[in-house]
Amino acid sequence: MSFKQIVITSLILTGLLGCQAKKGKTTDKMRIAIAGLAIESSTFSPAQTHVEAFRTRRGTEIFSYYPFLHEDSITRQRAQYFPALRGHAIPGGIVTHGAYDTLMTEMLQMLKENLPYDGIFFDIHGAMSVVGLDDPEGDMIQRVRDVVGKETLISTSMDLHGNVSRQLAHQSDLITCYRLAPHEDAIESKKRTLMNLLDRLESGKGKPAFKAWIPIPILLPGEKTSTRIEPAKSLYAQVDPITKQNGVLDAAIWVGYAWADEPRNRAVVMVTGDDKNEVKRSAETLAQSFWDVRDQFEFVAPVASLEQCLEMAITSNKKPFIISDMGDNPTAGGAGDVTWTLKQILEHDAFKKQEGLSLIYASIPGPKLIAKAIEVGVGAEVEAFVGAEIDDRYEGPIKLKGVVEAIRHGDKNAETEVVVRVGSVQVIVTKKRKPYHYESDFTNLELNPRKADIVVVKIGYLVPELYNMRGDWIMALTPGGVDQDLHRLPYKRIERPMYPLDEDMADPDLTARFIPLSHEE
Repeated sequence: MSFKQIVITSLILTGLLGCQAKKGKTTDKMRIAIAGLAIESSTFSPAQTHVEAFRTRRGTEIFSYYPFLHEDSITRQRAQYFPALRGHAIPGGIVTHGAYDTLMTEMLQMLKENLPYDGIFFDIHGAMSVVGLDDPEGDMIQRVRDVVGKETLISTSMDLHGNVSRQLAHQSDLITCYRLAPHEDAIESKKRTLMNLLDRLESGKGKPAFKAWIPIPILLPGEKTSTRIEPAKSLYAQVDPITKQNGVLDAAIWVGYAWADEPRNRAVVMVTGDDKNEVKRSAETLAQSFWDVRDQFEFVAPVASLEQCLEMAITSNKKPFIISDMGDNPTAGGAGDVTWTLKQILEHDAFKKQEGLSLIYASIPGPKLIAKAIEVGVGAEVEAFVGAEIDDRYEGPIKLKGVVEAIRHGDKNAETEVVVRVGSVQVIVTKKRKPYHYESDFTNLELNPRKADIVVVKIGYLVPELYNMRGDWIMALTPGGVDQDLHRLPYKRIERPMYPLDEDMADPDLTARFIPLSHEE
């Protein structure tokens, strides 16, 4: 190589290295961070959520949560990823401000360590409540934005039961949510969130030019908006075709979260894209479609009082007959320890003798009983109080006296589970609250839910595995922090009028509000 060629080569390399150093890059791949906190928080429950309730993944362990980011995946190869902190908690009570600050401080510090970023995969739920904050996700994204800067693209993934405030809409460059309830498309939706981000960065298109946001004054529980049935089935079926329109990037409908009393809680439609007219038309079409069917939403299954549900189950020849104990559903934000339903069951004549109808009850927290059961062992009799340590508004703790049939340690949520037989009822007692979603949740405790006459679970609409297992199913209108009778809840701070609380309200303004881009005021 001649001296002239050496000099030219040196100058080229110096320029390239300088550009890479300026951007903080060592490769041509985009730099993507991953962060977020997710929980549904009922403000109508006396429970509070503390930092230890969050299952937090940090750094590279975050990859295990996303199947589409396994080490050999094409998606993993498309970018440099810098996972920070992603926390997820079982739905529960309002998050303490200390817990929120602790997790946010760590998240932001981890984000600072690998600046700069081309994009952020911001994975949240959207229904987190925090003591002293009206809009936690809006606060969270603003704090992230303050760290990463105005030019970094933030792509936000949400549950359709989340809430989209104007602040969250403003600071999100790309935003989407699930399109199915139950959320069988959760992973698909999260992948779409990341794909949208990568595509916009790699193409050089960057932030979509337009974001249409339409708040809709409707507040409904998830049990009335399941996409298994109409009208939600057809309403959500409109979303994907809209995303195929020229000039539209993504579209989403949020039902909102009904069990928090905050100004942001309501339904929302958002559409993003580069064609202003098409974005506007699409958003207004979805919003009007939602409003037009507002009075058609019904519970996804029959509902009745607990007394009626038990009588139906007792006389049914379909097994298992599943009863949803909805009011204290921990998958929606209930405390999970309301004893009202369990007391009615144990006092019912049909279940007092061991040879009576078999009933599995899942579940009730009872750490005192757990300790005694471990001490006496399987086959022995145990007696201790369970439940109502957090939510005793409807019934106090129950003294459970029965035979220990199983003890299991190591569950990621319950920690320890004990099965206690009282008459013909097998009560699952947990050290910490746990939702029971899967057949294995029962079979791991040597229970066979398929052969039980009745199974009672603290849940609303059945998740797919329970739904497919059911012989029959009914939802009980029981009390708790996620009471399905919204008229009984003491709303004071949501924006009114709100359907169905104000059934005779006038038609709202459903024209598209164009939200400024994240670098604009």
